[in-house]
Amino acid sequence: MSGRIRLLLADDQALVRGALAALLSLEPDLTVVAEVGRGDEVVPEARRTAPDVALLDVEMPGLDGIAATTALRAAVPGCRVLVVTTFGRPGYLRRAMEAGANGFVVKDTPARQLADAVRRVHAGLRVVDPTLAAETLATGASPLTERETEVLRTARGGGTVAQLAAVLHLSEGTVRNHLSAAIGKTGARNRADAVRIAEENGWLLGE
Repeated sequence: MSGRIRLLLADDQALVRGALAALLSLEPDLTVVAEVGRGDEVVPEARRTAPDVALLDVEMPGLDGIAATTALRAAVPGCRVLVVTTFGRPGYLRRAMEAGANGFVVKDTPARQLADAVRRVHAGLRVVDPTLAAETLATGASPLTERETEVLRTARGGGTVAQLAAVLHLSEGTVRNHLSAAIGKTGARNRADAVRIAEENGWLLGE
């Protein structure tokens, strides 16, 4: 165990988590010391097992991977974070880096490259999927205000304006105004299209 890089894996899909653990454990200098399926389990488990690098998924119950990154960097600052996600969305990359992640790669990264990314992050380097980095620069930050984001996030499940207004504790007119603004800012055709565009760009992650 001496000299090995200690890893914590966080992913809500047990099969994916197990596959990552199996692949990374084949590397002579890597060892998986913890596996969790929820974002709110990351910090307690990191405190218990003292990993060198945490590999975090973005979309998890409890806390999403970006919120978990923020919490982990504050609670266990010596642990570096590599976000490994199915969702290669520009907005996710930007927010992960702002939260203190040291790297961001997608799950279809070949095993050898993923292991190398772990080593580079552990060495203090920053590792970012190059295609996603280019997309992030081209896309820019979210054009939506916090309230517009909240309205679109609520609208993901469908529902009438009246129903959205009730959930958000806003007037129907205010909800319509926010939806109209979001549609305009995203260049969408309608509400559903605005939700799709914002989702694909990673602008709706959160509570």
